[in-house]
Amino acid sequence: MSFIAGVKEKAKAVNKKIVLPESYEARNLAAAAKILQEGIAQVILIGNEAKLKEAAGDQDISKAIIVNPENYDKLPQLAAKLHELRKSKGLSLEEAEQLLKENAMYLGVMLVSEGIADGMVSGAIHATADVMRPTLQILRKPGSFAFSFFIMVVPNCEFGDDGVFLFSDCALVQNPSAEELADIAISSASSYESILGGQARVAMLSHSTKGSAKHADIDKVTKATEIAKAANPALLLDGELQLDAAIVPSIGASKAKGSNVAGRANVVIFPDLDAGNIGYKLVERLAKAEALGPITQGITKPVNDLSRGCSADDIVGVVAITALQAAGK
Repeated sequence: MSFIAGVKEKAKAVNKKIVLPESYEARNLAAAAKILQEGIAQVILIGNEAKLKEAAGDQDISKAIIVNPENYDKLPQLAAKLHELRKSKGLSLEEAEQLLKENAMYLGVMLVSEGIADGMVSGAIHATADVMRPTLQILRKPGSFAFSFFIMVVPNCEFGDDGVFLFSDCALVQNPSAEELADIAISSASSYESILGGQARVAMLSHSTKGSAKHADIDKVTKATEIAKAANPALLLDGELQLDAAIVPSIGASKAKGSNVAGRANVVIFPDLDAGNIGYKLVERLAKAEALGPITQGITKPVNDLSRGCSADDIVGVVAITALQAAGK
């Protein structure tokens, strides 16, 4: 069974409600129809039922739960909650109600916040900032910061776990500090193990391997490695490692002798957002990999962003992962 097939089967068993707020968009409608047909999750769509069905055409979304903000009976309740959360920032009750009627991102996040939905997936036609702004305003985890990861499924690949990797951070944190990079590594390892079930082997990536070059950027990665190891001594984690030393066994053995990660990494932590974003898109396009994500961490309930270049199948995969996150799997 492929990785994504296994994730879908697990998602079916937990039967979560996932909101797709970009409900009129063609890829979202195709994904919704497939999710409902395969029983991967329950789907909540936001909009006018007749218009949604017209936009869906021959695709069957009849089993979707439709939330029409113009006549939704729970809208006043949600507006009151949003007002309470944001009144210190100057948001009135009337403005909160209007925002929920006009902005499906805010309505979707409030559905998640209040337990009406178990998770949300968006970003096919919205920038990351538009998805994450309401998410962080409403669902930020106290004492934490938000970052993201992609699950990369590379066909015909002998590296990682049969071509499966976790890449982080590729979408949110521009230039993480050493402390933030350590947190990203530890949380990413936990996510890998909870979603994929195997043991995480974490490589802290750099343009240097074990002191082969000198630069302040490398120092940040080595410090992050030390912090992460001190915080979680049992975690299989090593750095600083170049990408080839991290995933290719022969190169790892040559460049990082004695490492329990080099040449075997399945979780790769990029030193900054430029490297992460470029890296995942190179693998996605040149290696024809599935890029599932970005999956968000550091919030109280699962809301996940999409690449605007995503396919309907990508949305299906991210919905399945979101369902597992909601179930604590």
